[in-house]
Amino acid sequence: MQAISLTACCVQLYLYLSLGMSEFILFAAMAVDPYVAVCNPLRYTITMNSHTCLWVVIVSWVFGFLIEIRPIYATFHLTFCKSNVLDHFYCDRGQLFKLSCDHNLFTEFILFLMAIFVLFGSLIPTIVSYLYIISTILKIPSGSGRWKAFSTCASHFTCVVIGYSSCLFLFVKPNQTQATEYNRVASLMVLVVNPFLNPFIFTLRNDKFTEVFRDAMKSCYQLLKA
Repeated sequence: MQAISLTACCVQLYLYLSLGMSEFILFAAMAVDPYVAVCNPLRYTITMNSHTCLWVVIVSWVFGFLIEIRPIYATFHLTFCKSNVLDHFYCDRGQLFKLSCDHNLFTEFILFLMAIFVLFGSLIPTIVSYLYIISTILKIPSGSGRWKAFSTCASHFTCVVIGYSSCLFLFVKPNQTQATEYNRVASLMVLVVNPFLNPFIFTLRNDKFTEVFRDAMKSCYQLLKA
């Protein structure tokens, strides 16, 4: 068991939620990339230029860090009068509600509505983009062309499925204090598994990265063999 101050707990929860929020906004924005690549390939270099990508990242981060200020403020202005032990491996908001002696049903409901707004608000553009992508792919006559078009969005689609499935289970529920043991498993997916898999999912399809990685592995093998 490790001790953490209330201030450190507040900072930890704020960074966790803000970075997660920014990630989902980026997921929604990144859905535009495969849509343009598959549905409007001739306009890809014009639409998805470096200036556009930079602003997408900036807006996602700013929005993610700003929108979580009020929920964190409301959470840490509760009155904590019960045990000071959190049954979790980080400062989970559901555990903080469990330690509060305030009547926090209204606060939980507002946070529930915010979770629905953010998660589904970022999921809907992704679904719409993929509906257009699937419609375009089905119109491609050759099987190799369909597979090449599908592989363009495979990385993003995989991350979306993993990320949203775990976060929908973790955050979109009216009672934040329920099912602690399941929350720990879902939190482990969000905090560890998803970030660990993302670099592999996005980079292993890159031909240059694969070539460099293969050369590095050959060099390591030759060094070990020598």
